[in-house]
Amino acid sequence: MFDNLIAAIQDQLGPVGPLIAMGVLGVSLIVLTLALMPTQRRDPLDRLREEAESKKPGNTAQGQSMRRETTSRHSKKLEKYAAFLEPTDEKEMSDARLKMIQAGYYSKTAVRDLAAMQFILSVVMLLAGLAVAFLVVDPDQESPIKMAATVLGPTLLGYYGPRMWVENRRSARQEEIILGFPDSLDMLLICVEAGQSLDQAIQRVGKEIHRGYPALGEELETVSYEIRAGKDRAEVLRDMGRRCGVRDIDSFVTVMIQSATFGTSIGDALRVFADDMRDKRVMRAEEKANVLPTKLTLGTMMFTVPPLLIILIGPSVVGISDVLGGGLGGG
Repeated sequence: MFDNLIAAIQDQLGPVGPLIAMGVLGVSLIVLTLALMPTQRRDPLDRLREEAESKKPGNTAQGQSMRRETTSRHSKKLEKYAAFLEPTDEKEMSDARLKMIQAGYYSKTAVRDLAAMQFILSVVMLLAGLAVAFLVVDPDQESPIKMAATVLGPTLLGYYGPRMWVENRRSARQEEIILGFPDSLDMLLICVEAGQSLDQAIQRVGKEIHRGYPALGEELETVSYEIRAGKDRAEVLRDMGRRCGVRDIDSFVTVMIQSATFGTSIGDALRVFADDMRDKRVMRAEEKANVLPTKLTLGTMMFTVPPLLIILIGPSVVGISDVLGGGLGGG
């Protein structure tokens, strides 16, 4: 029965008829799923919270622009598709949100926006692949495998492209934090030894280092704002370690919490830890310098050895071919 169905589709639509039918069926199922998706009711507490915040006298436009967790108009349109776009498991949702935060996307709807972007791009690229496959490429001259690759390749790129973008942004942000952290420790030590408290030093260093390392400066300013808002310092530092996802930041948080718990000098702890971070930065530089000859070896073998062999062996090969050719001709 299945073979008869495929044969009937091929008779109607040609050799690539099953591929066309699969594409149309997939798009139809996607549209049907979105149409039947139940609308998520808005939480009344969220509405009351927004009304209370709008009535506050200090809630100016500048203050609102500094808030990270703002919901745009496009995000509000996606609320009714939240059950379809966001993970249902609490742990998966927490991990996905943490990855988005580590990549620099602090919005409450960042996970939902990423899923929506993946969905939209995959559908658009699917339609583009179908258009290329049936309007540009000749189905009679191309094999079904190439036609399927023409359709599925852009679709997979549209689906995994945003996720790869987030991963690359996350890695770049963590690398920036790692590079700027030793300098920030030196500045913290200077501020603390000058008589400032740790909270004042974090606020000052966050402003000063923001130009060179924006990600690290943003994290330090966030810590300063949360401490000034009355949040416990240990909890704020732990949150910073989770947001950064860098092992050096986790070690710094542990040192600061232990120093505050046991009553030791914060200046001494910062001095020792800053020395360790400077040594660690030198070790990273030495590691990259030691890896460089190995990387250059491959380039040397690819671009130097073949021309050298041609120069040294080429004349001999030409001479041997001439001798053998002449000998054969004379025989």
